[in-house]
Amino acid sequence: MTTWFQYGDEEIQYLKGKDKKLGAAIERIGIIQRQVIPDPFAALISSIVSQQISKKAASTVWNRLNEALGGICPEIIDNTDVSSIQACGMSIRKAGYIKGIAKAAIDGQVDFHALPAMEDGEIITRLTALPGVGVWTAEMLLIFSLNRPNILSYNDLAIRRGITNLYGLKELTRDQFEKYRARYSPYCSVASLYLWELSGQ
Repeated sequence: MTTWFQYGDEEIQYLKGKDKKLGAAIERIGIIQRQVIPDPFAALISSIVSQQISKKAASTVWNRLNEALGGICPEIIDNTDVSSIQACGMSIRKAGYIKGIAKAAIDGQVDFHALPAMEDGEIITRLTALPGVGVWTAEMLLIFSLNRPNILSYNDLAIRRGITNLYGLKELTRDQFEKYRARYSPYCSVASLYLWELSGQ
């Protein structure tokens, strides 16, 4: 069964009240359905797969990986050699990262079952200690696995492009970005959905 990022009228009305331009875009675009992967381990592997490739390419590689392994869990990945993972359509480096994340889960370095009870910042700190996991990757897990409501990733080029497109900016400084983050908070993740749409990605 497909699970979607959950938001509704409360978040929409809040953002419309805070920002007229974003509000008009929300009105025009309507509800956005973005799939989430409720299992944090599988979601992190999906994020690694998605790094620096298009959405379409990521979907193809992710489907191949699922088919080849018969499921995404630490034990299966730990028992699969790196070359078999790489053969699904990724670099040897990414395949190595995926093996490392599985090992970290098995060894208890990261308790993926405990992540839903942790604060956003604590999750980012835990996950970015793993090779191959940067802040952006951890932030995507917060949105697209844990359904966290208040994530706006400065490290996401499409988010920044969405902001410049929406407000007609030639460039976006970090200070400006933080002002938009404060404006959208506590529903930055919902704003992110619309900014991705507005980025033309």
